[in-house]
Amino acid sequence: MDKKVLIIEDHDEIRANLVEILEMACYEVYQAENGKIGVDLAIQHMPDIILCDIMMPELDGYGVLYMLNRHEETNGIPFIFLTAKAEHADLRKGMELGADDYLVKPFDDMELLNAIDIRLRKKAINVLSHQNKTADFKVLVEKTDGLAEFNKIIDEKKSRDFKKNQVIYYEDDHGKGLFLVTQGRIKTIKLAQDGRELMTGIYSKGDYLGINAALSNSSYADTATALEDSKVSLIPIEQMETMLNLYPEVARKFIHLLSRDNRAKENQLLALAYHSVRKKMAGTILKLYGQAKADDHLINITREDLAAMACMASETVSRTLSDFKDEQLIDRIGTKIAVLNHEALSKMKN
Repeated sequence: MDKKVLIIEDHDEIRANLVEILEMACYEVYQAENGKIGVDLAIQHMPDIILCDIMMPELDGYGVLYMLNRHEETNGIPFIFLTAKAEHADLRKGMELGADDYLVKPFDDMELLNAIDIRLRKKAINVLSHQNKTADFKVLVEKTDGLAEFNKIIDEKKSRDFKKNQVIYYEDDHGKGLFLVTQGRIKTIKLAQDGRELMTGIYSKGDYLGINAALSNSSYADTATALEDSKVSLIPIEQMETMLNLYPEVARKFIHLLSRDNRAKENQLLALAYHSVRKKMAGTILKLYGQAKADDHLINITREDLAAMACMASETVSRTLSDFKDEQLIDRIGTKIAVLNHEALSKMKN
């Protein structure tokens, strides 16, 4: 079956040329002259890939991508921006929204076809990888009927790709459901009135995001952002409610996870309120050390994120890390941190 391509481009001549090239390459092509029509066509026809201009009337390319990301059916469709050279500096905004690639006008036929082919092949590989994923992706492993049913729901959900720094959800967004991290790392943050970030948590493979909002059917309490390229599955609130009502053991599992999460946040607030700079930094490093990959236990985090997690100024983080290195408590390997003296860090005086 021919792959479906949606072109959203307000320039009639460019759009007609793209349609002609793609139809000659045996693609089934849909076209829209503005962003609003493009969003409607995407939802109606579910194309395999979307090519979209940035500067358009009615709804620009950023708006199109944002709207498609809000729909569960369309948020995984590969998305390529078509941009003029003058707009090239603004592309970071589009990539952070989740665009997969961009083509700078004017581009030739082979650039276009190669870009589409690469994105379609990458999507096919991701789908195959999802179909073949093993119990490694399951975190509820007890052999009870309710938990087995919940595992089944997890297996049936497609993981969505999030690029580094891309937002998964914003604070005060109404909860759409429960998020499961299947690859990568996600941070959650709250913003102070002066604009500073306070990192409320780091989540990796097998961790759940938004448990509070999912269980209480309320808004998210913080903003979740990808620390690195990651994959996340969404379990819609309706399915969560059904599972919780039918299976008490699933409800108990998530009440336990919520309780553990709340205790961790209480301990974090206590540390921020009463611990010295050195003790706060030692505690933050040890927390990250426990979450680091088992093979090397190297902590990979930016100075800014470390500052947000420890609630310090970036300059204070740099000075404290330098002191810890001089005292041979840690080492710096490039941008990563290695723990040399776990016991001394854990017994750091306040």
